[in-house]
Amino acid sequence: MDKKELFDAFDGFSQNLMITLAEIEAMKKQVQSLLEENTALRLENDKLRTRLTQLEQETPVKSSKQGKKYIESIYHDGFHICNDYYGQRRENDEECMFCMEVLDRE
Repeated sequence: MDKKELFDAFDGFSQNLMITLAEIEAMKKQVQSLLEENTALRLENDKLRTRLTQLEQETPVKSSKQGKKYIESIYHDGFHICNDYYGQRRENDEECMFCMEVLDRE
């Protein structure tokens, strides 16, 4: 193997290492993003469990007005109350037309 072939081989090896390093960095960023999302979901889950425990400890619903107040409080806490998305967090606390229909029912 002459010097040119040797340097070409080193250059190719170096380029492969750079590509691999870039791929590793991209994977690292993706894992970081997943960890952040996981943490956010864990916090939301804890909040939901706390809220559920509070609701279970309160007196049972005796009238439809009390039931409506419970549903409104869940909605105002930032969660969907409609059939399609029940229990999911509303993004940026934006209003949901399906939830609003549930709240408007008599």
